[in-house]
Amino acid sequence: MTERRVNMSEKSSFKVRWMGKTEFLYFTHGKIYTVLSVEKGWYRIVDDSGEDYLYPPDQFEIIEE
Repeated sequence: MTERRVNMSEKSSFKVRWMGKTEFLYFTHGKIYTVLSVEKGWYRIVDDSGEDYLYPPDQFEIIEE
C-alpha cells in the first residue's frame, strides 16, 4: 500500500478506502468512505453506524483527493 499524506489545512473532503478487517458497525473492508475533515492528523469519517468520529489514518488508503 502506497502511503500518501494529506495537507492538514485542506478544507475539501476526499475519499478513502478502509484497508483493515471488517468491524461491525464501524468499517467494512474495501468500502469507500468520505473524509469530512482532517483534525490534528485524524480523519473525521461517517462510519457504518451513521455517526461521524475521528479515526487515525493508518488503516485507510486515499483514493481520491
